[in-house]
Amino acid sequence: MDYLLVKLLHILSSSLLFGTGIGSAFYLLCVVLQREPRTVAAVARIVVVADWLFTATTAVAQPLTGLYLIHLMQLPLTTPWVAWSLSLYALAIACWLPVVWLQIRMRDSASRCAAAGQPLSPSFMRYFRAWFILGFPALAAFLAIFWLMVFKPA
Repeated sequence: MDYLLVKLLHILSSSLLFGTGIGSAFYLLCVVLQREPRTVAAVARIVVVADWLFTATTAVAQPLTGLYLIHLMQLPLTTPWVAWSLSLYALAIACWLPVVWLQIRMRDSASRCAAAGQPLSPSFMRYFRAWFILGFPALAAFLAIFWLMVFKPA
């Protein structure tokens, strides 16, 4: 595959990965702060679908296109900015996997609460707190990866 095409795919998938992640997190955070179980359940359903459709596919495309670009550029994986990018990516994915699990639990819990006419449950709020906390290292890792991809420090 042509270098410029792979680079374009890598940039587009990283933008989609980051954009979908930050967008869905923003919407879910905003709706949870309103504490209306039906609305939370509806938005959480959409967020879970978006994570599987966009985030999961681009989470696979990123390392594939990135490693192929590294191969084309004949860079060793020990190049500092490459090694840092890979490590930070592993950290981000390690945070994202439980986040998806938590989003599914939040969706299901909010749906049960809405069906019962109850407020969001304590278990929902525990899932939400863990989800919220895991978002910080993932966001920091993705921001650092973007910086490394753009500036490629020596």
